[in-house]
Amino acid sequence: MMWIARCFRSVAVLSLACALPVFAREPSQSWPDTVLSRTQALAELQTLNAELLSHPSATLTLERWCSAHHLAPDAHIVAHRVHGADKPLPADARALLGMGPHEPVRYRRVALSCGDIVLSDADNWYVPARLTEAMNQQLDNSDVPFGKVVQPLHFRRQTLSADLLWSPLPPGWDAGAPLPPASNKPLTIPDHILQHRAVLYTADNQPFSLVVESYTGHVLAHP
Repeated sequence: MMWIARCFRSVAVLSLACALPVFAREPSQSWPDTVLSRTQALAELQTLNAELLSHPSATLTLERWCSAHHLAPDAHIVAHRVHGADKPLPADARALLGMGPHEPVRYRRVALSCGDIVLSDADNWYVPARLTEAMNQQLDNSDVPFGKVVQPLHFRRQTLSADLLWSPLPPGWDAGAPLPPASNKPLTIPDHILQHRAVLYTADNQPFSLVVESYTGHVLAHP
């Protein structure tokens, strides 16, 4: 019968989080360190994770998230290029992308922002020969997000891994593990809280990009 009690306990905590309003906070303010606040933060994080897993474009998903949470007056995602930070091709990338040992690959790192809030840092290794010349020029010479540039390819996304880098509640909290006591300090949220690794495929099922997206704690910001 203990597992039934634990289930009711989990449902009660989640129900409390859904029943009480989430009061708007200024971006400079933090989540309070309470069980209710931690549960709300976890619910938001899991919701974003599910949204990202169910849509091919992380850029458009973040744009919808930004709009729904009113993170900026103009819910528009901008990719700020990070130059001079090239990363070597991951060991398994050529196999994942079906590339020969000497086929050229390009690297692009961007910070995806909504207004002045950085929501994601993205590392992207892509095969230029599998994109159009216009796409390559736009990627080389603009800050347009990768997902928007290659949207004409009608691409699909295969997620390789989706890892929560942080959880506001301890492991096993829904099975009876002790919940952290409330404090009078703000909830500490790390710089990055969620990471996805994925391969993008054209409509003809040809892989053309390996992306590693690290989502920042600012995805939990409230206006």
